[in-house]
Amino acid sequence: MIADIGGYTKFMKLHRVSLAHAEDITRRLLRAVVESSPLPLIEIEGDAVFFSAPLGQVDANAAALSLAMHQRFHSQLERMIALNMCSCDACMQSRNLKVKFVGHVGEVATQKIGGHEKLVGVDVIAVHRMLKNAVPVPEYVLMTEPLYEQCEDQIRVGARMIEEDLDGLGPTSPYFVDLDRIALDPSPPPKPTLPRRLGETMGVALRGFPTVVGLRRSRRLS
Repeated sequence: MIADIGGYTKFMKLHRVSLAHAEDITRRLLRAVVESSPLPLIEIEGDAVFFSAPLGQVDANAAALSLAMHQRFHSQLERMIALNMCSCDACMQSRNLKVKFVGHVGEVATQKIGGHEKLVGVDVIAVHRMLKNAVPVPEYVLMTEPLYEQCEDQIRVGARMIEEDLDGLGPTSPYFVDLDRIALDPSPPPKPTLPRRLGETMGVALRGFPTVVGLRRSRRLS
């Protein structure tokens, strides 16, 4: 399964101060997603996180996992919006960020590269290619049939099949569920007292300072 932040490319096309804040915001949102998932983290890929587990090891279906991660993502985002007083482009545009999920069941192999273990195989390629799709809603879970069959009836009733042609892999017919229709309400943000707002705003500024002054190069999350 992959969780991917929507609006990331536009979000990162900012000047240095805003870029430093955008990196901090993105990093914290991805951390919130990772911490809310029972699936083992395989890799952080810029604006996305890649999870994988042996079939049957996790007692939850793709939609349920996505709902939990979606809720945590938006709880963290609303907290930052409520408390952050910075008016830079990144902090102002953060409210436009979305999250989407793609899930697939298949066979994988492991490969060690430079001491780091990676998952490889056609099915790994397939789930990444699923990120480029024609789903007409901004936040969704897109899943292949084996994952769709595991969903509860109320989820399956609202799912829609979509025809996709995965680059180099051929046609496939996954199902998507609009997360806006079934989303869990995010946790309410803390009361925006002045000390909390100052703490949040200064935290963003201090974590981004090395990038602003050139002590740390901007790079993708890893």
